Amino acid sequence: MVDARPPRRPAGKPRPAPGGPEPLGTAARRAALRLLDAVLRRGEPLESALAHATRALPGGPDRGLAHAIVAETLRRLPDLDALIDSATRQKLPDDAKARSALRIALVQALALGTPPHAAIATVLPLVDGGPRKLVHGVFGTLMRGAATLPEVPTLPAAVAERWRHNWGNEAAAAAARAIAAPPPIDLSYADPARVLPDAVSLAPAHARVAAGSEVAALPGFAAGEWWVQDLAASIPARLIGRGPGSALDLCAAPGGKTLQLAAAGWRVTAVELSESRAARLRENRDRTGLSFDIAIADVLEWSPEAPAQAVLVDAPCSATGIFRRHPDVLHRAHGGIVAEMATLQSRILARAADWVAPGGTLVYATCSLEPEEGEAQIERFLRDRPDFHIRAPRPGELPDGIVAEPEGWVRTLPGTLEPVGGCDGFFVARVERASA
Repeated sequence: MVDARPPRRPAGKPRPAPGGPEPLGTAARRAALRLLDAVLRRGEPLESALAHATRALPGGPDRGLAHAIVAETLRRLPDLDALIDSATRQKLPDDAKARSALRIALVQALALGTPPHAAIATVLPLVDGGPRKLVHGVFGTLMRGAATLPEVPTLPAAVAERWRHNWGNEAAAAAARAIAAPPPIDLSYADPARVLPDAVSLAPAHARVAAGSEVAALPGFAAGEWWVQDLAASIPARLIGRGPGSALDLCAAPGGKTLQLAAAGWRVTAVELSESRAARLRENRDRTGLSFDIAIADVLEWSPEAPAQAVLVDAPCSATGIFRRHPDVLHRAHGGIVAEMATLQSRILARAADWVAPGGTLVYATCSLEPEEGEAQIERFLRDRPDFHIRAPRPGELPDGIVAEPEGWVRTLPGTLEPVGGCDGFFVARVERASA
């Protein structure tokens, strides 16, 4: 047991600086520390914070290492903290630099296969003085005690409680199992006939490849035959079906659903608020050769020139459903964010409904596991708009193993398709406007 209280230094005395050159790889760990701080203390998304946190690194491999360290730390944060707390007499503050340094060292040694001596040697330069001695002591105590991490990670307490309440114990347990390792990669194809013959396929125009596959090296990437898109994320456009006709894809980036609609024969206008995110739309359009228009606009201020036969509302949300690929959401998406997103979704949905032509289709979707952003949202919409009604999926419209709820909408949960690699958490509802 190590005393977590650092020794006091006389006032004004400078912190001692470690001598000698830093061990190779320290820069990547320093970037990882900045990245972890951006997520946990400032609430920034992991992917958004990555460029700034790794700006001083010389190349892609070091940036990839920093990302991998932090992603694995976020998958296993409660268990890492439990180990740290078991080895200190006084609990370290959650935002203490020593705690973050220990998280980074321990996750490397216990989950990423880094030799313990390298894991601690590249982390110690990130702290100095008393905290440095503390980090070294706690790490050594845990390594001598043969510390391990559980095979199934522990969900953050607030998340586990919320999901158990909303979806039951088994869904929460499945969520914990789902974060133990990165999920497989799903591909959506423009032409179903071009799907990789040796890949798992759970729906038309779908292929599933192993986690960690080098995407750009897969057959058909350069030719633009497919794009990366989780199977659950492909459901909204599947429920719109094939064109011809005009379609709006609102809040469209990165563009997977836009590409699906264009490949299905719709004349698509993709509306996206963020210029930087719209760049992804353009990149995907150029690579695939599919045709669609892009409008850089706020859907709360923008209006189409004419109603559309199909409107897809891929609403901004807490994104808790994509926790398998983005474990930072487990630590960022609290109740306040869910409430804020639900308010925004209601405004977007109410506005988009007026853009659906009589007899046309509106599909509302969120990659969220929170009922406030899904079931409650569409129930309120149907009460407010009696000119719309649910149109449940027909046989063959949904991927194998996914079924609609009795109400006619689709909800994927942790545990859905688990034996074949799972899928993201999504809510999707298709509603149809009455004919004039």
